[in-house]
Amino acid sequence: MNILVNLPETYFTAPALRPIWRRLRSLGSVRFRSHDKPEQIARDLAWAEAVLMWSWPPPTRESLADATKLRFSGHIDLRRHSAEAMFERGIEVSVVKRCWSPAVAELALALVLACLRRTSNHHDAMWRGRETWLGVRDLPTQANHERQLTGRRVGIVGFGAIGRRLAELLAPFKVQLFVHDPFVSPAVLQAADARSVPLLSMMSEAEIVVIAAAANAGSKYLIGRREITALGKNAVFVNTARAALVDQTALIARLKKGDLYAALDVFDPEPLPKNSPLRRLPNVYMTPHRAGGVIESVQRAAAMLVDELTAFAAGRPRNHALTPEMVASLDD
Repeated sequence: MNILVNLPETYFTAPALRPIWRRLRSLGSVRFRSHDKPEQIARDLAWAEAVLMWSWPPPTRESLADATKLRFSGHIDLRRHSAEAMFERGIEVSVVKRCWSPAVAELALALVLACLRRTSNHHDAMWRGRETWLGVRDLPTQANHERQLTGRRVGIVGFGAIGRRLAELLAPFKVQLFVHDPFVSPAVLQAADARSVPLLSMMSEAEIVVIAAAANAGSKYLIGRREITALGKNAVFVNTARAALVDQTALIARLKKGDLYAALDVFDPEPLPKNSPLRRLPNVYMTPHRAGGVIESVQRAAAMLVDELTAFAAGRPRNHALTPEMVASLDD
């Protein structure tokens, strides 16, 4: 089998990925490339029977015209129009973007705890030598709204791989778990000990809200001005999903009132401009789109792609096969 791997060059030299690429070579002849433009990848696509890649250069009807041998395409992520183009040509497709889910869920939990316990504030104060020490006779105050996670009302918007993993991580904290996801089954909710609630109800009832939904044409500004206004006083709002899900202007306006805490890993635009008001608000905790950004995520991505191709070659069911019915859930 002729196998094209089109990924950033660093993926091919990373020691952590070498065992995975050795396993891939057992399946056939492999070309490692790092093409960014359709005209660059065209010749290799014409050669390939299988391709493993991220989402660029995006497969299109035009770029696939000469890819007459291509039978399988595995992706870390994929846009809707690319999936449609490949299905039109009868190409089997797998998408392994769940490779990021464990790390994203972990950072979401870390950001929740950072907001509740003010860890960044305490760290900064100690760095500057301006920390406050509590003596045994001092009673902690609630002036800065520092509080524990255990027993809190937590809402998760979107209960796919990230949301479900976050629910598992939250289990030891004995939280009251609310979920908003129109596609989740009662059995999944029951297994997570979660209650399905309307979105606006979650915004007003939960003390902590975490956005974990997918971004597509139907979910832009899922969290708009009305939802942001409904968030309770001194609630914690965390977004490790996609910036397009949240009306950032409305969020900034609410944050400026000082009665909401937010932890954000995604922004519009990115990189976040140096003069963004988010950088100056003391009730905002930020990370530079790093939720999935650990080496373990990349290892999972590569391993899952090779596993999908291995299953395809052997005629076995694939764990991350994309079907035409799933295309609508992809990003535009």
